[in-house]
Amino acid sequence: MLTPDDGQVVGLPLALLAAQALVRLPPTARTLLEALVQLPLVLPPVATGFILLLLLGRQGPLGAAFAQLGVSFVFTWTGAALASGVMAFPLMVRPIRLSIEAIDLEVGEAAVTLGAGAIVRFFRLTIPLAAPGIIAGGVLGFAKALGEFGATITLAGAIPGESLTLPAAIWGATQAPGSEGRAAALCLISAVLALGAVFVSEAVARRASRWAKV
Repeated sequence: MLTPDDGQVVGLPLALLAAQALVRLPPTARTLLEALVQLPLVLPPVATGFILLLLLGRQGPLGAAFAQLGVSFVFTWTGAALASGVMAFPLMVRPIRLSIEAIDLEVGEAAVTLGAGAIVRFFRLTIPLAAPGIIAGGVLGFAKALGEFGATITLAGAIPGESLTLPAAIWGATQAPGSEGRAAALCLISAVLALGAVFVSEAVARRASRWAKV
C-alpha cells in the first residue's frame, strides 16, 4: 500500500522552485504560472486524473516517451505517486511563496553587495529563511496526498501490491460486506499518519524558526 511521501519527495523541491518563480517573475508570466499551478485545485480530481491519463498513457505524447525509458505511469505505483503529487502541488506552493515574499528585501540586497550570486542567495538565504513555509507546504501536501482518491484511482487504479493507496483501500473496504472493521482500522491509520506529520512539522518548524533568527 502506498503512502503520499512517494510523490512528495519530488513534489516539494518543485514547489519550492515554483514559489520562487512566482515571486521573481514579471506580472504577466506570474499570472500564467499561477493559473497553471492552481489548476489541480479548481478541476475535479477525476478530470485531473483523466488529463494525466491522456498525457501519460502508453499512447499519450509524454507516456510514449517515458515508455522508451522503461517508465510507466498507468496502473503502477509511479502513477499513484505522480497523481497524488500533482493534486498536492498547489497546497505546497502557497505557504512557501508567502514565506519567500515575507523575507526582507534588504537581506537580499545586503547579500548582493557582499558579492553573493543568485544561487548562493537561494541556498544560503531563501531556503533557511523560508524554512517554516517550506515545512508547512510539505505538511499540507502530505495531508492532501494522504486523502487523494479521484486522480490517483483514475490514473493508477487500485491494484493490491502495485498501486493501492490508503484512500482506495478504505473505499474498497466500505464496499465489501463485513469489512467495516478493516475500514475503521485504515481510517485510524490515516488519522495517526496525519497527526504524526503535524506534530513533527510543528517541532521542525519551531527549530527552523529559531535557527533562521540566529
